Amino acid sequence: MSRSSGLALPPLLLLLLAAVARHTAAQYNCTCPTNKMTICGPDGPGGRCQCRALGSQHVVDCSTLTSKCLLLKARMSAPKSARALVRPSEHALVDNDGLYNPECDHEGRFKARQCNQTSECWCVNSVGVRRTDKGDLSLRCDELVRTHHILIDLRHRPAAGAFNLSDLETELRRLFHERYRLHPRFLAAVHYEQPTIQIELRQNASQKTPGDVDIADAAYYFERDVKGESLFSGRGTFDVRVRGEPLQVEQTLIYYLDEKPPQFSMKRLTAGLIAVIVVVVVALAAGVAVLVITNWRKTGRYKKVEIKELGELNKEPSL
Repeated sequence: MSRSSGLALPPLLLLLLAAVARHTAAQYNCTCPTNKMTICGPDGPGGRCQCRALGSQHVVDCSTLTSKCLLLKARMSAPKSARALVRPSEHALVDNDGLYNPECDHEGRFKARQCNQTSECWCVNSVGVRRTDKGDLSLRCDELVRTHHILIDLRHRPAAGAFNLSDLETELRRLFHERYRLHPRFLAAVHYEQPTIQIELRQNASQKTPGDVDIADAAYYFERDVKGESLFSGRGTFDVRVRGEPLQVEQTLIYYLDEKPPQFSMKRLTAGLIAVIVVVVVALAAGVAVLVITNWRKTGRYKKVEIKELGELNKEPSL
């Protein structure tokens, strides 16, 4: 009996070792392909892989894009290492405030009021861009206003020739659908006038279903890809080609249009903008001065000619 038990031990040990090896392999491969700024481990139900965003420890769904709010918070905590172009609306916002440490709600979205751990607060839209003047802790933000229209303005490096608009649009639509999993109906249009490319994303609150990727998140992932700071850990490098010609972007600017106009006062006029206004005024004044002097010279010359002609007439002998 003892001899048969001894013979049965090696297979049992092998099974145990195999189970440990499988568990170790699963733990080693536990990563988040859509968000590299996460900490992952077999912490989910049944020991399944579960990933949490850096900074917030918020559990993320690695089958889709992570919200921009959680990504910004993770960046703050991470160690340093031939159509007419669209004119942005007068209410379109540009993210001029740079990176900050946001407050996110339980769903990982931006809270309407942001204070960045200081006594200075402001209201943001669903993209996290400031839409009011800054105030103190008494500032109220009654609602999170949704950004329903995003215009991505790109300038590409010189290519062998202008891209074909149809080919360019097809490639960009494929990119946003396959890489960022944005439903095609939310990519409203692509405009092109060499070297400027504009991508319009539109998504109203009534159009978005729980399973849809938000245009704010898709735009942010695209922006990071273009700048060579991809957020993906398992989808390869960002490489867009139109008919084999690489699309190399050298400048990116993103405009955000909300469902309600922003609420800025004249305080929004920064020193830089005031300087621009001063330069324009000076240029106009200089132009008016040049016009007056030129007109005066012309008038003066005509008067001199008239006086000279009158003098010569007076000198002529009378008949």
